[in-house]
Amino acid sequence: MAGRSAATSGDDSQGQLLGIGAAAEMAGVSQRALRYYQQLGLITPCACTPGGLRRYSQDDLARVGRIRQLQQLLGLNLDEIAVVLRGEDRMAEIRLAYYDEGTSRAERRALLCESLEVQQVLRATVETKRQGIEGFLADLDARIGKTRAFLDQSDAPAVPDSGGGGARGRQS
Repeated sequence: MAGRSAATSGDDSQGQLLGIGAAAEMAGVSQRALRYYQQLGLITPCACTPGGLRRYSQDDLARVGRIRQLQQLLGLNLDEIAVVLRGEDRMAEIRLAYYDEGTSRAERRALLCESLEVQQVLRATVETKRQGIEGFLADLDARIGKTRAFLDQSDAPAVPDSGGGGARGRQS
């Protein structure tokens, strides 16, 4: 990795921490994008140096990868991505709490109810996007049909004008 010693600092359970330049390069985004994702609360660097420089772990890079996947695969905007990430984060918290030995049966039931609610919100977010895509496809299909009809008409022989003054049958 180019610039490894200058771009990394410290060691955590994830391995070397990356500076913003190296992290951006590895994640395939700009440094500005990483800062913007942080500003929106989509990602939080796992550490900062005493001088305030951001440091990113492999988990942070995986989260950036998830953001990019949601943008590219589903076409979600950053507000929609925030909803998805908050839901996924909460689902991870629920899983941990559910399997904690100190969690009572009633608490587990409440966690399952919350899990269901979170999943329904996530589904609604994706469903809204899907309906938008279906509408866009339907519009494209209609345009394709109209264009094909115009193309078919352009292949038809010209009909002579029957004296109605139209420009179609006239010679200039």
